[in-house]
Amino acid sequence: MTLRALAAFAGLAGTAVLGWYATPAARQAATVTVDADDIGGIVRSAKGPEAGVWVIAETSDLPAGFRKIVVTDEHGRYLVPDLPAGSYTLWVRGYGLVDSPRVTAAPGRTQDLQAIVAPTAQAAAAIYPGSYWFSLLEMPRADEFPGTGAGGNGIGASFTAQWQYVGQLKGACSVCHQMGSTITREPPKHLGSFETSLEAWDRRVDSGQMGAGMAAGFRRLGERRAAFADWTDRIADGEVPPAPPRPSGVERNVVITQWDWAHPHAFIHDLVSTDKRRPTLNAYGPVYAADRHNAPDVSRLDPVRHVTDRPVTIPIEDPTTPFSTGQQVSQPSPYWGEEIIWANRANLHNPMLDEHGRLWVTATVRPPENPAWCTDGALHPSAKLFPIRQSARHAAVYDPKSGQVDTIPTCFMTHHLYFADDADDTLWFSTADAPYIGWLNTRQWDATKDAKASQGWLPFVLDNNGNGRLDAFDEVGTPDEAADPARDKRIRGGSYGIIENPVDGSIWTSASGTPGLIIRVDPATKLSEAYIPPLPGHTTRGIDVDRNGLVWAALNSGHLASFDRRKCAVLNGPTATGRHCPEGWSLHQTPGPNFRNVADGGSADFHYYNFVDQFDTFGLGANTPIANGTFSDALLALGPNRTWVVLRVPYPLGFYTRGMDGRIDDPEGGWKGRGLWASYSSMTPWHYEGGRGATSKAVHFQLRGSPLDR
Repeated sequence: MTLRALAAFAGLAGTAVLGWYATPAARQAATVTVDADDIGGIVRSAKGPEAGVWVIAETSDLPAGFRKIVVTDEHGRYLVPDLPAGSYTLWVRGYGLVDSPRVTAAPGRTQDLQAIVAPTAQAAAAIYPGSYWFSLLEMPRADEFPGTGAGGNGIGASFTAQWQYVGQLKGACSVCHQMGSTITREPPKHLGSFETSLEAWDRRVDSGQMGAGMAAGFRRLGERRAAFADWTDRIADGEVPPAPPRPSGVERNVVITQWDWAHPHAFIHDLVSTDKRRPTLNAYGPVYAADRHNAPDVSRLDPVRHVTDRPVTIPIEDPTTPFSTGQQVSQPSPYWGEEIIWANRANLHNPMLDEHGRLWVTATVRPPENPAWCTDGALHPSAKLFPIRQSARHAAVYDPKSGQVDTIPTCFMTHHLYFADDADDTLWFSTADAPYIGWLNTRQWDATKDAKASQGWLPFVLDNNGNGRLDAFDEVGTPDEAADPARDKRIRGGSYGIIENPVDGSIWTSASGTPGLIIRVDPATKLSEAYIPPLPGHTTRGIDVDRNGLVWAALNSGHLASFDRRKCAVLNGPTATGRHCPEGWSLHQTPGPNFRNVADGGSADFHYYNFVDQFDTFGLGANTPIANGTFSDALLALGPNRTWVVLRVPYPLGFYTRGMDGRIDDPEGGWKGRGLWASYSSMTPWHYEGGRGATSKAVHFQLRGSPLDR
């Protein structure tokens, strides 16, 4: 009699059993009970039960491509819960293993799985996250700086320190796709034959519609771009990075659900599921995202029915609006040849839901030249302080109930957006590193549809003379540049991420750049404060805030930083140079290795943005800060006691995430009633595991109490 037959005979159908001959403790440890919509079992290899490895269940029987991923417990047990009806392919993936043979299973049954120990270090490393592979890239040593250019040390003369070089190199390559992925570390052989690997790299970065920009950025590295050729050569010769740790502790309780959406050309930027201020809004409702370059379409996922569609196209007001990307191919792409795959004028970027469930997006709705009232202070009050001649992106709102779309031309450039919790439901906009922020009074706009009267903007003016009011100002570049001590000073600053502080109503924005800075804007006084992160932290990107007013910023150096303004001895005045409050900063080094030759703290990971789970939508506690592990296939949560919880997405490889959101579907529903949402949203979905034909995905992270919770 087989073990399964024995289990059925004993009345244990739906249970995985080690064997009648095992000890009682071993039998208990090896038992998995499943419901009618679960699949569970035990994962074993030649070494025995495999703890901390992933079991992937995937089906094509639903309207959208669907998969669930769980982690085995300390006894190798797994349980994939709440599967829709269908036939599923199951397999095991884990560090130290190669992918197991795929088997077919149906919900309501147990299925033990045979894991395969990797025969070589190279075979095991094939599934390591991109950041681990990217860490093998050799940076110039710190003692080689400053750069002396061609004919000298080959480092550009603009680089005075290693951290500047690291910040700009990561930023240049990273905002479009993951570095360290299989495709980036193994240049496509079908580009042709080359005398050297450097020639191959020069050719590959010159591919497709973005080729001209990529090639220009690569050439700016000068002779030191040869490090990329050395990197891929060493990998081809068998070099591997250190092994990542397997999921442990609470990381084994994570359930990941994925849905495919959009299409192979689509560049899904990020997604939204609720109103962050009220995360029970839109419970169990659709999740939205925007296609940035291929088409001006909104993508929508119904996570209950597993249906995806594109319900609306964002219109433009003027057909002469320029395309968001160049319409020429620099050199043929190894994936798309000379095909123009992006021909979109609306350039959708960041979506956000308001308290009524309407979808707001930043979108180009007309050509960039602004009307006269954007520059004439007699026609608009904001233009008195800062006239704006051009705006390359504006705003639009879609009402799912009526199907109506309204476009809203703005004088200011838009990028990210966030609703303040105020009487006007003010929608604040960052401006793609322009030296100001903008806003829209949505209550007024709803009542009047008057875009001109409903909007305004503010430049970044520091209270240089320290008198607490906005005065005439000098225009400088950075906070540490001198100005007339009797006057204020306007800085270029820059505005990338944006968030409201719920404690005092101030608006915080981050400037993406090296060293970067965060800026506090007081809407009442119209004055700003600027703070530069202390080394080894550098190169700010995302920004968020907790319910207590603690600001969090993602840094390209491989840190998640917090800033507590309450600790600052100086806030403004002539000594407020940006670096005047190091005591306000705390740096939290993100997991994973750093680059060769980089001794400072940090990691080779790239953090596209960050999020603070203000209302415990995930389960690690209110105000948990989370960084996008955009190169490490993960979300990185700084959990209780400031320990990292790595929420790894092991399949498909190449999880490139830009934004995230948290929603509570049922406050009384336990772990099943809440979760994080993140976009799987590289500019190049053909870089994902699977290659050409792969699409972006919506990803739902949930945290159950144990790896076997149903």
